Amino acid sequence: MSLDRIDRRILALLQQDAGQTNQALAERVGLSPPSCLKRVRRLEHDGYIQRRVALLSPERLGPLLHIVVEVTMERDRKDLYQQFLRRALGHAAVKQCYQVTGEIDFVLIVVVADMDAYDRFCDEVLYADPNMRKFRTLVSRFRNKFETGFDVGA
Repeated sequence: MSLDRIDRRILALLQQDAGQTNQALAERVGLSPPSCLKRVRRLEHDGYIQRRVALLSPERLGPLLHIVVEVTMERDRKDLYQQFLRRALGHAAVKQCYQVTGEIDFVLIVVVADMDAYDRFCDEVLYADPNMRKFRTLVSRFRNKFETGFDVGA
């Protein structure tokens, strides 16, 4: 399915506020509510909308450490990478995971309450993988920008 201008506008508006009513969304894109709902359901069905979530304010939840972890593997084998990925993706502290090119193999975004929790994460995920050669920890001092939206050309 190709996206037309209205589909792209719907996606852009839902990225800003997924909690708005279908009535409000329909008015903003110039459709009737039934037509708008039909488009949103099609966008969900076709996988353009993966899920709708609430973005929480981390500073309101108490102290949290945002940590960037660069991971370098010992051997470059798909099966060993998959084994690491299963362990990393299954851990609640891993919020984002990227397999990258260059000198490192993975970049993880980890959020934990404190350094003790990060030490447990290291034991459970990083040190537990026999193919992990080394990792580098970068503790974020400030989160200056955090965006979840994509430019959909609306």
